[in-house]
Amino acid sequence: MWTADEIARLCYIHYGTRLPKQGRPEPGREWTLLAAVVKVNSEQSSQGDILNDSHAEVIAKRSFQRYLFHQLSIAVSLQQDSIFMPGTKIGMWKLKPDLHFVFFSSHTPCGDASIIPMLELEDQPCSPVHSDEVVSQSADAISDPVVLGNKRKCEELPAHPVIKKMRIEPRDLSREIPSDTAMHYSTGKEGSFQIPTDVSNSSPPASGAAATKGIVPVGAKVVDIYRTGAKCVPGEAGDTQKPGIEYHQVGLLRVKPGRGDRTRSMSCSDKLARWNVLGCQGALLMHFLEEPIYLAALVVGKCPYSPEAMKRAVTDRCQHVSGLPRGFQVQELKMLQSDLLFEHSRHAVQAKRANCPGKVVPCGAAISWSAVPEQPLDVTCNGFRQGVTKKSIGSLRARSKVCKVELFNMFQKLVSSISENKRPESLRVKKLETYWDYKEAAASYQEAWKALRKQAFGSWIRNSPDYHQFK
Repeated sequence: MWTADEIARLCYIHYGTRLPKQGRPEPGREWTLLAAVVKVNSEQSSQGDILNDSHAEVIAKRSFQRYLFHQLSIAVSLQQDSIFMPGTKIGMWKLKPDLHFVFFSSHTPCGDASIIPMLELEDQPCSPVHSDEVVSQSADAISDPVVLGNKRKCEELPAHPVIKKMRIEPRDLSREIPSDTAMHYSTGKEGSFQIPTDVSNSSPPASGAAATKGIVPVGAKVVDIYRTGAKCVPGEAGDTQKPGIEYHQVGLLRVKPGRGDRTRSMSCSDKLARWNVLGCQGALLMHFLEEPIYLAALVVGKCPYSPEAMKRAVTDRCQHVSGLPRGFQVQELKMLQSDLLFEHSRHAVQAKRANCPGKVVPCGAAISWSAVPEQPLDVTCNGFRQGVTKKSIGSLRARSKVCKVELFNMFQKLVSSISENKRPESLRVKKLETYWDYKEAAASYQEAWKALRKQAFGSWIRNSPDYHQFK
């Protein structure tokens, strides 16, 4: 059985050994966030060529989709071993048994999951783990990570900040999970636990004392809350913005801080909640799959973190959703925190510059790596491949390998490699041309997404179909 620290350690190792120096944060001045999907055995463009959302969680998910497309192409060619096996219908596939994927992020996702209490009884964070310090340590229970992505992420400090520190003592997760949630917990430096089905409806937005109820350890004093830079979407009840713990309301849909168009990019907390119902494969891959591909667990690195806030943001808001198509469900997700701090995290960089002038800033580049044979590495800046000139924008060489049009190209290549009589029914019955056409034709996925929007995420901001008409 893997632990949270094993997942974190392996991701940090791969960050240090597989990703290039180009695009990494400037030492002592820039910080970033690392995200990955780990395989465990047990601005807007109408052409889709701009990477509009460069937050690490999204980079990791899209890189994961590159991996899935590659694995499907291996499966249909019948030439190599793949993670997929034939399904029960023509042209359909499913994951092999006992294969699971774990999502890792070195920091709590932006948005609702980041709204957590700031306690008076907090100490200095632990020392960061450097890749050269752990590269020799084994993680035998875990295979190579599928994808890695790093990002800039702007989280706001309180308007009236209270200088407090993070605690370093081992966390008793059994006390931090709500008392009405049954679980199995094993003690030690890192804990592992399972959260069984909770069919309770999601709670209405809360603020102040209600937002921290059940989260604060006995005897601790809440002096403020950690703020998220993500803003409430139009149509949602807004934040009160009162001083202290009354500043935010929780459980609301939000648009991202930092990179990405604030009016279009939903927060990482919201996207994780969506993936936990619809799967991480997206609409295009769903043409070939009998069931969605869900994450088995979510691991967060050493940072301000609350398991209750994470559960509230990612699973509880959708618990009441019903009437989903066959195979879709509100997935029960293990949630763990590692005691290992990412060496390029905001807290680690700030600690190194404690007595230095100037401020730390987010790194401007996004690095992704995927376990595919062709161009596994991708470095972008401002939505384009790093190093391209203005004259190159709009050309093939300017595209990120994880932008929409590149993923669509992988999909089209996969479809064309299969004879028409062996394709899934959804790709045989009608003539499809554009990216929008193919996404809309994934009937079960679209039905599930419609149910989720209607019952939980009615204010979700959607891009106009005009941005999805590329071929």
